[in-house]
Amino acid sequence: MIALAGHESRSRAGRPRRADARRNYEQLLEQARIAFAEFGVDASLDEIARRAGVASGTLYRHFPTRLDLIEAVLAEQIAELVGHGRELLSVEDEFEALSTWLRAALTHALTYRGLAAAVMNSALDHGNGLVSTWHAEMFEVGAALLARARQSGVVVAVADEADVLKMVGAIAWAAQDTPDSSAQADRLLALLMNGLRYGGLPHQTGD
Repeated sequence: MIALAGHESRSRAGRPRRADARRNYEQLLEQARIAFAEFGVDASLDEIARRAGVASGTLYRHFPTRLDLIEAVLAEQIAELVGHGRELLSVEDEFEALSTWLRAALTHALTYRGLAAAVMNSALDHGNGLVSTWHAEMFEVGAALLARARQSGVVVAVADEADVLKMVGAIAWAAQDTPDSSAQADRLLALLMNGLRYGGLPHQTGD
């Protein structure tokens, strides 16, 4: 697991040290991840505690507020996504490496869109840099994968990592409420990848 640089969320600052407390913490995170993916940002905290096999009071000791739990889940998921991207930098097929990571980023966006929005709203309200830190981590690994693909010649389109990640976010937004959201997201991502692979330079305007 690659820790997010500069991440100082309240939940992680109080991470337990005893073995049993750590197991409880990790179980709560795992069950919260599943519940948030299944039910969204308003998933029952009491149900998360029950699934983790602990009392509700244990959950609130580790995560005093719903936002603390949301931040911890997202931080862990984004760290995994960033770590996955860095591992893909050693994959021989540069285009497949980029495509694999963008597909993972799209799956994350579809699954945790409501959680990300909740954290972003809190960050805007309280002026913390949590969202900026996550964006920086994502952009760093996206830029590295894209640059590698471009240098090998398998990506020819004029687009930077911000363009590509914004398009992935737009695909998640467009597909999220459709009956076949995963299938539609896959089709739209395929269009994006074809554009990156075969798109030429923008047409020049006349003098």
